[in-house]
Amino acid sequence: MNFRKIERIFKNDHSHWVGNGFRVKQYFPNSNKEYFFERFSPFILMDYNEPYFFKATPFETGVGVHPHRGFETVTFAFAGKIEHGDNKGNTGIIEPGDIQWMTAGSGILHKEFHEKEFSKKDRVLHMIQLWVNLPKEHKMTEPKYQAIKATQMGKHFSEDGKAELTVYAGKVMNTRGPASTFSPMNIYKIDLAKGGSLTLQEPSDFNTGLLVLSGEVKINEVNPAKISDFVLFENNGKAFCITGVEEHSEVFVLSGQPLNEPVVAGGPFVMNTEEELLQAHLDYRNGVFGDLHF
Repeated sequence: MNFRKIERIFKNDHSHWVGNGFRVKQYFPNSNKEYFFERFSPFILMDYNEPYFFKATPFETGVGVHPHRGFETVTFAFAGKIEHGDNKGNTGIIEPGDIQWMTAGSGILHKEFHEKEFSKKDRVLHMIQLWVNLPKEHKMTEPKYQAIKATQMGKHFSEDGKAELTVYAGKVMNTRGPASTFSPMNIYKIDLAKGGSLTLQEPSDFNTGLLVLSGEVKINEVNPAKISDFVLFENNGKAFCITGVEEHSEVFVLSGQPLNEPVVAGGPFVMNTEEELLQAHLDYRNGVFGDLHF
């Protein structure tokens, strides 16, 4: 089979703190914004909080109230509990396997913390936060919030039982995920036992990449990818194969149709023009986003 070729495999060994509750590695856009904004559209940022041990504390642990406009924030929990609140009245707690999908759209204020009781214990947090760009015609859509439980995810199992597919969004191997999206994309996780294998198909024009969350895998039967490797595929074919090398491996896959629109980002806002970006900052300072106290 002619597999989709790998363009690049890279790591990010630099961690930074978001608030006092998220120790993350930013895989993209990192320092090369222009490249990634074009090359991996509609995905514009991925912060990976690899498994990290936190001591018990009576204090809030996380990041306080802050604004967003023009895109969506999506949080995937693998270990731990994250509590969300925003000034549109949405609240929720996600646990392992759950996701929260917040559409900032025209503007929202939100905060994210380790769940209160969870914070009072010694604990491990493992999560991803993804920023998904909104198409130009939906930049100023009404904000919304999707709280999606692990039990709602699409599931597919290989015949030999060595591969499990969890679909969050889109349709993969005739299995549909529950999340609603504004542009075509497939987001899913693959769990593999040693020797377990799946051959996936993505449209050749979709920007496609994967992060190895645990273990080690082979890509297209020959290319090794280890824990914390991010694999970016070329847009030159549809099929790629992932095979488990260790006793248990996990792979997080992103694939989406590029928006092919200008991207101008500044802090918590992602727009199409400098004028729109300036307006977002002005609107936030002038209270258009709403009350900071909620």
